[in-house]
Parts: sequence; structure tokens; C-alpha cells
Amino acid sequence: MEEAKGVPDLLDVMVQPGFYVENDTITRLNAAAEGLLLSPGMDIRPLITAGLAEYEGFLGGCLYLRLGLGQQSVGASVTRQGNVDVFLLDTRESDSALQVLSLAARELRDPLAAIMVSAGALQGDDAQLALLNRGVHQMLRIIGNMSDACRVPPASRQETTDVCALFSEIFEKAAALAETANVTIRYQGPEQPVFCLADQEQLERAVLNLISNALKFAPAGGTLDASLTKSGKMLRFSIRDNGPGFAQNLLGSVYSRYLRQPCIEDGRNGLGLGMVLVRTAAASHGGAVLIDQPEGGGARVTMTMSIRQNTSGILRSPVLRVDYAGEQDHALVELADCLPAEVYKKET
Repeated sequence: MEEAKGVPDLLDVMVQPGFYVENDTITRLNAAAEGLLLSPGMDIRPLITAGLAEYEGFLGGCLYLRLGLGQQSVGASVTRQGNVDVFLLDTRESDSALQVLSLAARELRDPLAAIMVSAGALQGDDAQLALLNRGVHQMLRIIGNMSDACRVPPASRQETTDVCALFSEIFEKAAALAETANVTIRYQGPEQPVFCLADQEQLERAVLNLISNALKFAPAGGTLDASLTKSGKMLRFSIRDNGPGFAQNLLGSVYSRYLRQPCIEDGRNGLGLGMVLVRTAAASHGGAVLIDQPEGGGARVTMTMSIRQNTSGILRSPVLRVDYAGEQDHALVELADCLPAEVYKKET
């Protein structure tokens, strides 16, 4: 295949299972993908269980969707090389890496709780206490991401929600906080309510993670443009910053950067655990995630979700959900890496 020759050894050097798709047809598998109910000549479209519409409109960047392989649901990141789409699948090794992080997070929660109690009782210099309080919120965010990144909810906690009102509430608070970092957030959403099944906490956390990522790369005095639009039975949320954009060498691994070896690079990239939570939220709401660099610069992340009202396919869990932020303000936790310490002064 001529197009595949443009990236001749890409699959062979990948540890993850992967394959090429050209004109919606699987053309080649690597050794790690053998035995996954895949074979050359298969049509990729019937295998896509979440993100089919997004894939059909895919023009470039990095798309995260889900495939149904037999009884197994598998995540896949997709990048385009010429006329060939390169699919890289999530692996058991990546699940194991996340489980190790989750176990480490459990061990860190108790000492963090003790620090939070002590910090709350301290008196003294307001500036120093603000720095300490922000550090506690940053730790809470990291530990929460480590703990929850590998957790696939056994039962959905989705309920009928006005998603437009939920997003408006998130951005009203985020915009006020962003002003303290000298960044303007402009958000537009549908004028009419859109009611559908949604896990409110999961969506809030995903959106705040995307806002946090965008704030990290927005220059002082910069602007974030965000929107929620409705198209047929889909909702499309998009957020764009006016920063430098994604480095090309990171774009293909942005959904699983926790697997990368430590290296000297921009510390704002983090481990990428927030993107794990974002892709999980999108998949559980019947959508996908696309990262691209639009004309004019900056980076753009788009998360989609299907508008579903039928509850017959939604399992409900009788177990109460424990607040992942320890009853702290969710926005202050998720945006802790981006906001000035003054925001975290104790109220008197």
C-alpha cells in the first residue's frame, strides 16, 4: 500500500496493539494486535461503538474513540498520516500502570487528610497560608486523578440533567476564577435547555480538567473560547486557547502520557491523567474526544456526547458516591495549578 509506505515502520516499533485503516478498511496489523478479532479487509465502521460520527468527519489531530472487539470495549487513539489512519489501542499494560497509580493514591490520602486538617487550623501570615492552602488543593487534585484514572464505573450514575444549565454554571465560576490569572474565558451555549442523561460530577470534572489544561497554556492577557452546541442527537463541547499549541511529538500520546518515560519537557504537560478522565467521561456519554490545532494557532479540544433520554440501558448504583475532592470546592481543586495563591486565602 503506497500510503502506508510513508510510515513504513511505525506499527513495528509500537508496543501497543495497532493497525492501519485506509478508506474505512483495515489494511495492516502489528504483531501486538494479532488475536484481537481483527484482520486485514475488515470495515472499521461497525467496530466503532463510540465516536463514529466524529471519525467520519475526522480531518486531522488526535481522536480518541472506542471499539467493540467481541465482548470487549477498547479505547483507541487515531492519528492521520497522509491517507492512512493509525489506530493505537489501549492495552492491559496501560491498565496496570494506572492501577499502580491508584494504589499509591490510596496510601497518600490519609496523610493528605491530616495535612488539610492542620492547614485549616493554622494562623499566621496570610500569604504563606495561601501558598500552603493552594499546595494542598494541588495535591488533592493529583491524588484524585491518580485514584480515579483507572476506575471504570461499574454502574452509571446518569440522570436526566439540563446539560446547558450545568455547563453555564461551570463556566460562570471558572470565568471569575480565570480573571484572577489575567485570562478571559468566553463561553457560548444553547439558549434553550437540553435535557438528557448525564453524570453531572463526571462531566463537571472533565470540563474543569479541560479548562485547567487550556489555562496553563494561555498567555497572560489571553483568551479561552469555549462553546457547547447541539447538532441532531449530539452535543459538542469545544474549548480553544491562544497559546503555542501541542508539540507534534506529544500529540499522538496525549491520551496516555502516563506511559511515557520521564524526560525534560514543559512541566505544564503533566502526566496526562486528566485526559484519561476526559476520555472516560466522553465514552460513558456515547461520545469521543478530538485534539487538533485550528488555523490561527492555539490548541483546541472537542468532547462530544450523545443526547439520550432512554434509561433502559443505564444501570444504577445504590452506593453513595464519595466526593472525590473531599468536600472542597471542585473548581478550586481542578484549577489549582493555574490560579494565583491569593485565591486560596482562608475566609475570615
